[in-house]
Amino acid sequence: MDFLRPASWEEALAAKAEHPTAVPIAGGTDVMVEINFDHRRPEYLLDLNRIGELSEWEVGQESVRLGASVPYSSIMEHLRTELPGLALASHTVASPQIRNRGGVGGNLGTASPAGDAHPALLAADCEVEAESVRGTRLIPIDAFYTGVKRNALEPDELIRAVHIRKADGPQQYSKVGTRNAMVIAVCAFGIALHPETRTVRTGIGSAAPTPIRAKEAEAFLNAALEEGGFWESGKIITPAIAKQFAALASGACNPIDDVRGTAKYRRHAVGIMARRTLGWTWEQYRGAGRTLEGAA
Repeated sequence: MDFLRPASWEEALAAKAEHPTAVPIAGGTDVMVEINFDHRRPEYLLDLNRIGELSEWEVGQESVRLGASVPYSSIMEHLRTELPGLALASHTVASPQIRNRGGVGGNLGTASPAGDAHPALLAADCEVEAESVRGTRLIPIDAFYTGVKRNALEPDELIRAVHIRKADGPQQYSKVGTRNAMVIAVCAFGIALHPETRTVRTGIGSAAPTPIRAKEAEAFLNAALEEGGFWESGKIITPAIAKQFAALASGACNPIDDVRGTAKYRRHAVGIMARRTLGWTWEQYRGAGRTLEGAA
């Protein structure tokens, strides 16, 4: 196994173009596990740790440009206001040591359905900035996951950053695991209220071959909130609406039985998390007095 260690982003792109099978490593929290257990033996490792810009972020008027290697601990500390759902998800990642090393770019590159960041990214809405020597493109998060541990990156592309829409309303994240820390998700659920567009987005992890959104649940809830005048009034969402939202979120799942949980349990747990996180976010919205006029 050869170790490539570029000193700049341009050198990294050139190395990836010359060796398309090279596996990028920054935090290494996924890659090193696979190597140590001999699940993966790449011909080349592409070390990105000398490229400082990957650990930087920029807060714009509408979105946050988050470098691929910004550690989860920095998201928790510095971006809780702009990216509350992702900050909550970051709290559930492994241990403090791994939160100091791992970043969203690694989750996206691995594209495991159990990656902790995925539900929050789907719910918030974002684009993945991918680059090669051929140029740069932005990949919508909904089009990024293409299969089990597969993504839309071309062989010569690297993830440079993620452009995540800043929160304009409450966001929540919930995860079920077999213990409280250092655990792969049995299933996870993210939700984000977007009062400016009167929409709700969701994200589901570890309950389908890829991270997914519960699109039918979103469409139902968006229609129910609009028809009932909930955004303007801020009134309590009825139990019937919450129950149907939860059922549709559960129905969006396509899970498997494995050592962490059964398919039946995952569907049930996703429904429970959907109902609870909807309640939490809506109470935050009501408590903040966020009418449509106030949010605009």
